Amino acid sequence: MPPKAPKKPKKKSGSPKPNNPSLYSRVKAEAKRKFKVYPSAYANAWLVKTYKKRGGTYSGKKPS
Repeated sequence: MPPKAPKKPKKKSGSPKPNNPSLYSRVKAEAKRKFKVYPSAYANAWLVKTYKKRGGTYSGKKPS
């Protein structure tokens, strides 16, 4: 029986990326001013919520 070829590690493809980087960076800057600790779970949740409220969208797969 021939030896098995080593498996290649899977690339992390499909992670969500903002479609509007300029809007995302503006909202991120606001989050950094608004929250004492950045990054934090609260700050990132606020960032995503505000980015989407202002019309931002993401491309890529949802993490499962």
